[in-house]
Amino acid sequence: MVKTRIAIIGLGMAAAPHARSLLDLADRVEVAGAFTRSAERAAAFAAQFPFPTTQDLRAVIDDPSITAALVLTPPWTHLDLVRALAAAGKHVLLEKPVEATTARAAQLVEACRRAGVALGIVLQHRFRPAAVALAERIAAGALGRIAAASVAIRWWRPQSYYDEPGRGTMARDGGGVLLTQAIHTLDLFQSLAGPVAEVAAFAGTSILHRMETEDIAGAALRFASGAIGTLDATTASYPGFPERIEIVGESATALLVGGELTLFHRDGRREELGGAQATGGGADPMAFSHEAHRALIADFLAALDEGRPPRVSGAQALAVHRLIDAVLRSAREGRAVRVEA
Repeated sequence: MVKTRIAIIGLGMAAAPHARSLLDLADRVEVAGAFTRSAERAAAFAAQFPFPTTQDLRAVIDDPSITAALVLTPPWTHLDLVRALAAAGKHVLLEKPVEATTARAAQLVEACRRAGVALGIVLQHRFRPAAVALAERIAAGALGRIAAASVAIRWWRPQSYYDEPGRGTMARDGGGVLLTQAIHTLDLFQSLAGPVAEVAAFAGTSILHRMETEDIAGAALRFASGAIGTLDATTASYPGFPERIEIVGESATALLVGGELTLFHRDGRREELGGAQATGGGADPMAFSHEAHRALIADFLAALDEGRPPRVSGAQALAVHRLIDAVLRSAREGRAVRVEA
């Protein structure tokens, strides 16, 4: 098997789980270089990982031996970076969100489509073993038709987190708890329960934080299937709790809490899969295993080898952006709004 030569672009907080995953996948991938404009970040990264670093982005883009890039930069930088990479014929694995706004995200997805390059998005919660097991059971009809589905992301971030320059601002992050933290679980939720068609929501900044964007949001949901549900997301719930997804079906109810799945069958059977795991929901946002990242990157590499889209493609990821837009629009306008299809 020929190894995929990949470049890492951006060496901020998100780089570590990706770098650990690439080390684990060394038989399938070769890291050609890791780019950052910061000499300090380059030195810190090089002290942890045996990958070459560079401050020359143009050299990375122009190197024909590099066939893919892992982009880990802030949201507003994604569109221009991915356009340049796609124009150079490089496949892209992009850290969430796709972009800071849905309009820019759609332009980015279209740029990759036109260039004929693969675009995968780092929404790794779909790759947790318990989430995979639930998806398989839903696809096999084990739950029957879905009547109701709810999601809760009750995380904690101290004020010191938001005191760092740009955190929780539109200028850097593009949004608050929904776009920055909850997006992973909201993507998983819709992939399991189906698309949300309409929302009626409230959102704002709680008394626990000083920040520009929302740190709490709640919504009633109506799914395209007709099912009803709720959404609850916050970074103001001390000390931070595992994400919770509950799906009520005709034949069983599924409860997914962090890495633990429990199925309550109507015939009295109870199944338990997975186990407790750190999810980064507390004061340390990086307190989680890199196993889901590794599985996502492995799928991206397999997609390139097999000529298929990654399991979480750019086009698929637009759905969670549109859900977030609808929640925030409903909160602003004080009425129920439809989610863009």
